[in-house]
Amino acid sequence: MKYIKPTKFSYLPKFLMPLDVLGLLERDPFGNSLLVRRIMIGIVGWLTYARYTVVNRIQIEGTENLENLPINNVLFLSNHQTYFADVIAFFQIFCAVKWGFQNTLLPPVYLLGPRARQYYVAASETMSKGIIPRIFALGGALTIERSWRAEGREVKREVDTTANDKIAQALAHGWVVSFPQGTTSPYAPVRKGTGHLIKNNEPIVVPVVINGFRRAFDKKGLRFKKRNTLLTVRFKEPLQFGPDDSIEDIVAKVRHAIEQDAPTWVK
Repeated sequence: MKYIKPTKFSYLPKFLMPLDVLGLLERDPFGNSLLVRRIMIGIVGWLTYARYTVVNRIQIEGTENLENLPINNVLFLSNHQTYFADVIAFFQIFCAVKWGFQNTLLPPVYLLGPRARQYYVAASETMSKGIIPRIFALGGALTIERSWRAEGREVKREVDTTANDKIAQALAHGWVVSFPQGTTSPYAPVRKGTGHLIKNNEPIVVPVVINGFRRAFDKKGLRFKKRNTLLTVRFKEPLQFGPDDSIEDIVAKVRHAIEQDAPTWVK
């Protein structure tokens, strides 16, 4: 892991920034207010809390691996099952960990002061469809143009060269959640762009394995499919990479860590 001094941004001139002791005028690297983000994360958190604790049951493991992490340059890589329910669960857990909770979301007092330095990578086409995705985008979405998939179909188009720069800026500021398969389909290949991102930025990489979200929610993660479903979120120990690891080696380690090695019956 390479140490990167956490970045800090404000709407105030640099010489006045120390006066903002409450951080009310802080912003992220992209010009968005952290106060607005805290408010949006808190509102969405309260509105969705029962989805994980009452309508369904969430089981969280491994948050002890998050307790001593730095406030920036941490990359969470997970398998993907819905567009939004996965991310909202992660943000709930991150806020709970900030308040000292371990492997639980009870009680939800952490939503009174949610963590703001957190981001998630999402396809721009997903975040532009409807008012709800646009609201969720205010919570820290890093929108990118996928070069291999659009509207549920395989495509070939120019690679979004700004994506890695955008994610690197977010890593310098806080934690980033990414779904390296780029799709909710199980056992899809991990994109090589994830390997380049790790190689270039040397973040702490925390693998996450989730289950039950596909059974409980629709593909978007907004509607219920089956209630009283067990949702599991398991944070593993950070991955270790060597300086001689190739992109292929990194991709293979990530795929194995998020338990997406395709079984023989899939091949």
